[in-house]
Amino acid sequence: MASVASAPIPRSQVDLVDFVDWRGVECLNQSTSHSLDNALKQGYRDDDGLHLESDADEQLLIYIPFTQVIKLHSITIKAPEEEGPKTVKLFANKEHMGFSDVNDYPPSDSIALCPENLKGQPVNLKYVKFQSVRSLTIFIEDNQGGNDISKIQKIVLYGTTVDTTNMKDLKKIEEH
Repeated sequence: MASVASAPIPRSQVDLVDFVDWRGVECLNQSTSHSLDNALKQGYRDDDGLHLESDADEQLLIYIPFTQVIKLHSITIKAPEEEGPKTVKLFANKEHMGFSDVNDYPPSDSIALCPENLKGQPVNLKYVKFQSVRSLTIFIEDNQGGNDISKIQKIVLYGTTVDTTNMKDLKKIEEH
């Protein structure tokens, strides 16, 4: 697993925050005072005073469902140099994983971030592995400094939507 290079976002890729199903978003091992909303939600994630912080150890397990099927192109993680993530494993369409499950399944992609990657530049993913994504699980395995606490100021997912029918928008037709 080599360190990854940052890359510009192609014009066709958009911030996928509008397609996150917020009712199902979960983060295991987050500090109650520094939750995932601080790093993921629009507005909060742009406030440098707010961040996501791990609680018992450096690991975090983030589950993000989407309201429709997406294609994931790249991810931006902005974090402090010492407490920022180092090894990040991404799992497409693996619902409700626990820390014990992360070694049971091969990740869709695994990235080794260097301090340079944590300055808010997008990192390209294995695009072919993320073509029909209904949910994304992000496993933060360790951090840059080997500390007990990991911190993330901002997470942005870039990609496109897949033209499908949103089942939640369908209405039952009553016959007379």
